[in-house]
Amino acid sequence: MKGLGELERTVMEVLWDRDNGATAREVGRALADDRDLAHTTVMTVLDRLAKKGFLVREREGRAWRYRPVATKEAYVAELMLGALNMTGDRDAALAHFARSVSGDEADLLRRALDEVEGT
Repeated sequence: MKGLGELERTVMEVLWDRDNGATAREVGRALADDRDLAHTTVMTVLDRLAKKGFLVREREGRAWRYRPVATKEAYVAELMLGALNMTGDRDAALAHFARSVSGDEADLLRRALDEVEGT
């Protein structure tokens, strides 16, 4: 999965936080406290994200409503798998990762693996 630039991530955060997606105007308003972005900039970023496959859009009156294709958790999992695929030794990378997580995170991983294995 492709990575996101800083502004793209910021826009995606807004959309991941909304169950019904958002229009460009709504995204711009959500970002207004942190960034002074032109409406055309927000529209361009949303269009780019749709072309990259991160968003779907549907007509809502004269505007487009944008919704994420996947959850934030699914996106992060894809990034993690991509990073794992970049290693020359997946086993060593996984072992290093497992040693670096907290006890609670290790328990969560064990439960998830048990679910996958059906036990």
